[in-house]
Amino acid sequence: MQMNAVQMNVIQMNGFTVLLDGGDVSPIINGGEAAPAANANTGAAAADPNASAAPAAPTSSLFSPVMIVFWVLILGAMYFITIRPQRKRDKQMKELQASMKVGDSVLTSAGLFGKIVGVGEDCFIVEFGTNKGIHIPVRKSDVLGVKEPVLTPVARDSGKD
Repeated sequence: MQMNAVQMNVIQMNGFTVLLDGGDVSPIINGGEAAPAANANTGAAAADPNASAAPAAPTSSLFSPVMIVFWVLILGAMYFITIRPQRKRDKQMKELQASMKVGDSVLTSAGLFGKIVGVGEDCFIVEFGTNKGIHIPVRKSDVLGVKEPVLTPVARDSGKD
């Protein structure tokens, strides 16, 4: 890194010269030779009335029409991929839970099968097992669906060849 007293705002690194101070001259990047920098003490900027005092600010591409259309398409795709199917599943689950009645066999989120013996505002009273005295309240959201358990025994191989 080289800096001299005349060109305080020019730095040379790795063969490139970069003007750091945005004063009267736009940034200079070249292959090694430093261009003479305008200094406020020399009066070079006062000689050119068309020279701007600061470089023009770059335009933001974040709010360009193309980027706005891009973001609208991304948000629309996210809606149709994630939000809409989830709302559809929630609606189907609420319809299923509203259609359940006393006597239906159900599967809970814990993996237990039971029979509905009572319906409350936000829960079902479910009877589990063969003992007719065990009635447990289960939230409606924890009932996955109406399903009968398969109670047929599985044929086991004796293991002899």
